[in-house]
Amino acid sequence: MTPHDILRKTFGYETFRPGQEGIVTTLLEGRSVLAVMPTGSGKSLCYQVPALARGGLAIVVSPLVALMQDQVAALKLAGVAAETINSSLSREENVAIWRKVAAGEVKLLYPSPERLMTERMIAALSKLDVQLIAIDEAHCISQWGPSFRPEYDMLQTLRQAFPGVPIGAFAATADEATRRDIVGKIFGGDAEVYVAGFDRPNIHLAVAPKDNAKQQLLDFLDGREGQSGIVYALARKSTEELASFLVSKGRRAIAYHAGMGAEDRAEAQSLFMTEKGIIVCATIAFGMGIDKPDVRFVFHADLPSSLDAYYQEIGRAGRDGNPADARMVFGLADIQLRRRFIDKEEGGDERRRREHKRLDALVAYCEAPECRRQNLLYYFGEESEPCGNCDVCLDPAQLVDGTAEAKWVIEAVKATGQRFGASHVADVLAGKPNDKAEALRQTELAVFGIGKAHGRQHWQSMIRQMVGGGYLTIDVAGYGGLSLSPKAHALMRGEGAFRHRQSVQKPSKKAERARKLTAAVETEGVSEELLQRLKSLRARLARERRVPAYVIFTDRTLIDMAAKRPLTRWDFGEVNGVGESKLMQFAEVFLGEIRAFVESGAARP
Repeated sequence: MTPHDILRKTFGYETFRPGQEGIVTTLLEGRSVLAVMPTGSGKSLCYQVPALARGGLAIVVSPLVALMQDQVAALKLAGVAAETINSSLSREENVAIWRKVAAGEVKLLYPSPERLMTERMIAALSKLDVQLIAIDEAHCISQWGPSFRPEYDMLQTLRQAFPGVPIGAFAATADEATRRDIVGKIFGGDAEVYVAGFDRPNIHLAVAPKDNAKQQLLDFLDGREGQSGIVYALARKSTEELASFLVSKGRRAIAYHAGMGAEDRAEAQSLFMTEKGIIVCATIAFGMGIDKPDVRFVFHADLPSSLDAYYQEIGRAGRDGNPADARMVFGLADIQLRRRFIDKEEGGDERRRREHKRLDALVAYCEAPECRRQNLLYYFGEESEPCGNCDVCLDPAQLVDGTAEAKWVIEAVKATGQRFGASHVADVLAGKPNDKAEALRQTELAVFGIGKAHGRQHWQSMIRQMVGGGYLTIDVAGYGGLSLSPKAHALMRGEGAFRHRQSVQKPSKKAERARKLTAAVETEGVSEELLQRLKSLRARLARERRVPAYVIFTDRTLIDMAAKRPLTRWDFGEVNGVGESKLMQFAEVFLGEIRAFVESGAARP
């Protein structure tokens, strides 16, 4: 069958999404490719379609067992011979699956990196008709390195083990340095590189200074009752505290982190995937492979590690294309902690230097005086017009000349010895004495109280923006003391000017009203009652098969089904996302639900 035949008959789609067909063609022609495609753009089809079109055996590697199991379950429902070999299965089960692979009965094999990267497995696979290799989440090889999982780093030897076999490496996000690293490691420098657009215009972006993270989270959730979302925090303890706090406020919240037992993590993930209105408070251990289409928000209670990580994490919201929110709160303590983590990392000075630069880019995004989406897309090499769907666009920052005030900050940092943190320097400028200032006679300094007309919060905002702008440096090796950069000395010499936002406050009522108006988009022509009945039916079928609901049908398919209201098997086959196998398995049960809805009279106005 041709790729288009496979797309239509197996997966139920009439056309490829933008970017997919070019990648499919490249792999079919026997050339390797690195594809960087945003979450929700259909990466899996880019290797599943050519795998079936090329014939033989395709090997697909992913860092998560749960992700492999879900993809295999979805492929089997679509009528594709797919299997996974991993540590969650018994030895007998893995042996039985391997026998099917060796007999040529399996088209796509999903082995865990640990199972794949052994001499015995590589030798056994080398005797088979391997036609394609796909590596999912390929950015892990570069950004996390061998400290993540040694076997994942070893995947770069696959091109030698399977010469002439095209390799597809896929990632949701990768800056230029990461792309070069992946191409060098996996492909030896020889591969096509495809970078799709990174814009997710349906996600509203907002950042605010961290004041009281729990209360800020609670305020953010006001009006979002019944919505599913993810709250990211840096520490395991923080996720548990945030979940307990939300439960005490009447929210359905659960914690998720790597310190939990495997069964508890699986139960938490299953609850989130199958039920509405669940809020997961999690570390970064939660997310990779999470394909829940109706996540309406992602809230960062702590600063993520980089813009790459931030983009991936917010990308778990709004996969159904409907409006979603990404809110982050951060403070200088977050920056200090992140820099400490980087300095403790293994991997050499060059890697640490690169990670510090990535963090610098994230801080600049947080302090962006103009459109956040422009700032975010520029980082990934794209240009755009102001988006009209971020806090800065909806409530534009008023930039003012702050050169004189910036010089006061520089003077205060210098006069106090370049060894105190932001809070202390802000107190000095605002004229608020404390024990240290009095003991060191800093209350007698000329800069003490020079900015008391503005208050402590104003100076903390100024210092954050000066850190973000590269005028001040945080001493991560010590206790977070501020020191002057060459850029600060240049400003004191009269070179250049410093412009800043007067403050970064929570979104104004005007901006919040505009955001809620954007989020109030309804699916035109679709009965909410019918859609909910179809979702309930899907949930029951998913429980019976012990698979996530989206494996049965995605929300987009259910919306199309509710809009078209098919009453015959022929019409059901015309629904977007219904392939031949799912038509055979699910047509009657879903048609029965639709007919019952129509006959009940609920469809009439």
